[in-house]
Amino acid sequence: MLETNLRAALTPQALARWRPWVPMLLGLCVLYVPSFVDLFSGIWATDAQAHGPLVLALSLWLIYRKWPAMMAAPSRPAPVLGWGMLAIGLLSYMLGRSQELLLLEIGSLLWVLVGLLLLHRGGGAFKEGWFGFFFMMFMVPLPSPIVDALTQPIQLLVSTVAEQILYTVGYPVARSGVILQIGQYQLLVAEACAGLHTLFTLEALGLLYMNLVRHQSLVRNVVLSLLIIPISFTANVIRVMTLTLITYYFGDAAGQGFLHGFSGMVLFLSALALIIGLDSLLKLRFGGGGEPAARVPTLAKEPQP
Repeated sequence: MLETNLRAALTPQALARWRPWVPMLLGLCVLYVPSFVDLFSGIWATDAQAHGPLVLALSLWLIYRKWPAMMAAPSRPAPVLGWGMLAIGLLSYMLGRSQELLLLEIGSLLWVLVGLLLLHRGGGAFKEGWFGFFFMMFMVPLPSPIVDALTQPIQLLVSTVAEQILYTVGYPVARSGVILQIGQYQLLVAEACAGLHTLFTLEALGLLYMNLVRHQSLVRNVVLSLLIIPISFTANVIRVMTLTLITYYFGDAAGQGFLHGFSGMVLFLSALALIIGLDSLLKLRFGGGGEPAARVPTLAKEPQP
């Protein structure tokens, strides 16, 4: 099977289809390989931005998954829009790279990729694979001032809810700001546990789920997309509570060691379970269509003569 696919990919016809893309791929490598090297050795190596490589890999997979449909779409190049987006992308890259503005430097990749696709294939190809490019937005690092301004209230709210739940079920827990005191231990609810980046990542997870399941019901999709925000918040609360209980029962070393990383898995599994659970409930309400199926009255048969 693998040998057959390899032979099919190396036929002259297949190689001819790839030839126009080779200069573009080389140009992208020259521009963005240094940027991604900096990301992998810098901000993507931190807990708060550890989702970046995963989002990049999933984005490339989504584009690869839609590539045959994109290439099968009618070729109607859009030079005006394509050159415009490419120009915006290259200017953003130069400004971001020179001024160390990651939002512009990495965000420019989206403009460049879409611009090249519009120049070569047109809007039909973009319509087929748009979600892969949209999903790539979640790997772009946000500016620190915005992150700092939004993270603190999120941390405070997550800490408050986690404290209230644990106190209600009988645990000796108290809170001072974003610091939880349980028994003899103190825990700081850090940005990596309940910050904007975590919510951002869970939003990406929810949208990816919606794209993969592809419900026919527009209402069901809209309701589920709106519920992703409270689902993300709830998953953060579950993670903080899990870390707090691990520390309470097993000590500070366990809470900060391997089990801290395990709580990150709990975060994503709980978010996914909540998404699937709520989606199942929405299925009972809306089914596969835009509205619940109407009950059709049964007509009584006329008596036979």
